Amino acid sequence: VADDKSCAPRDGCDFGDRAGDVAPSWTTTTPATDDDESAATSSKGGIAALIDAEARRLPRSVVRATRPASSMVVDDEVIEPRPATSLTPDERLVRDAARHFARDVVAPRVRAMDAAHALDGTVLEGLFASGLMAIEIPDAYGGAGGSFVASCLAIEEIARVDPAVAVIVDIHNTLVARCVEAWGSASQRETWLPRLAADTASSFCLSEPGSGSDAFALRTRAERRNNDDTWVLNGEKAWISNAREAGVFLVFATVDSALKHRGVTCFVVPRETEGLSIGPPESKLGIRASSCCPVHLSDVVLSDEAVLGEVGRGYKMAMSVLNEGRIGIAAQMVGLARGALDEALAYTAERKQFGRPIVEYQGVQFPLAQLAADIRAARALVYDVARLKEQDHSRNTLARDAAMAKLVASQVAERTASQCVELLGGVGFTTAYLAEKFYRDAKIGAIYEGTTNMQLLTIAKHLREEGAAFDDDDDDQGRAAQ
Repeated sequence: VADDKSCAPRDGCDFGDRAGDVAPSWTTTTPATDDDESAATSSKGGIAALIDAEARRLPRSVVRATRPASSMVVDDEVIEPRPATSLTPDERLVRDAARHFARDVVAPRVRAMDAAHALDGTVLEGLFASGLMAIEIPDAYGGAGGSFVASCLAIEEIARVDPAVAVIVDIHNTLVARCVEAWGSASQRETWLPRLAADTASSFCLSEPGSGSDAFALRTRAERRNNDDTWVLNGEKAWISNAREAGVFLVFATVDSALKHRGVTCFVVPRETEGLSIGPPESKLGIRASSCCPVHLSDVVLSDEAVLGEVGRGYKMAMSVLNEGRIGIAAQMVGLARGALDEALAYTAERKQFGRPIVEYQGVQFPLAQLAADIRAARALVYDVARLKEQDHSRNTLARDAAMAKLVASQVAERTASQCVELLGGVGFTTAYLAEKFYRDAKIGAIYEGTTNMQLLTIAKHLREEGAAFDDDDDDQGRAAQ
């Protein structure tokens, strides 16, 4: 901070480790002061308390300037645009909290969770206790009131240690909590947001055995019962992440198949609802600690109060949050690539051949350098798109940009993980190191939240409609500067 005017981090866009990183306490409270605002928030824990403390430490002009923007006016002075990967103080707090949680709580359990194909209960409890499951939930409902970029940072840092754990953080923050906050009624927000912030994991139930890439060819039906105010749901959902841990499910069903996507409606279904059952988890190649199960709905009776948003508006709701979800998955893939590169860097520095660490040979240095450059490029794209999403929820090109971010990040992750296995040689092919796990985990990036071909199709559609690539970006910059 210089003259209370600049909000850009002093060390630019460096996301790496620094000697100044301090592990946050998951029960940190704000320091006692005479300020009424401090007293009011002193009982907060986790990320919310850290953000509140940081906000009071900084001059008010700086705090106002930390909101996402391409250019800002602070004390009547225009602040130049910052790099997409430079972080505000609030974002640094979330990133550091996620980084230390991943190292202290997740890392010691990675192998055991992978072998058991199950998430350790201690990890899930810790995610809630640390505030990492409530990053974007408003503080009025017990959340941190953070930004979408902050969620992406947490997803990236956790994926750097275990991509499987990052899945539950991504879906919970960017899909479910976002849907409830954006489209829920006052009653639904008051009922569910505090629970989603405190202790209730969640699932997003869209896919079905017969509707994968054709996501809205739904066979799950929601029908009126005797023209009263209740709905009856019947059908089967497939590949539902977090299903084993979830306490609530957002279920997409059609009220009239003749209406096609205009009949799709979203329902909030608590786990204990009669007629809802969870099938056994799939045995997967990678991200094994993330449960992925079929969800069966047999005569599930719900009231009108269970409808999230409006009847027939589920399609637009899903399309909106899935764009955000794809950016979250892109952040996960960046984190995975970083974790794989961490493994390769550590191993090649200690492994000696012909009397020297192998990292001293150009044949090892060059692929490492290429991977580092690829990851840096993917990260820049992901956070550029994440900040664009924050600035303008209605951007016509968000679907294109989200598809590009997921496409590039997933390709970089798969390439990086594969190369790192080779750099470790024979031991890279064994479970003695995590390189092989990153390699297995990376493949899902080309499949879920939209396959690679679906991302290419989305990008190509926008190119055809626009007639030129990226001309809209100039308009975005002009609007942001006004």
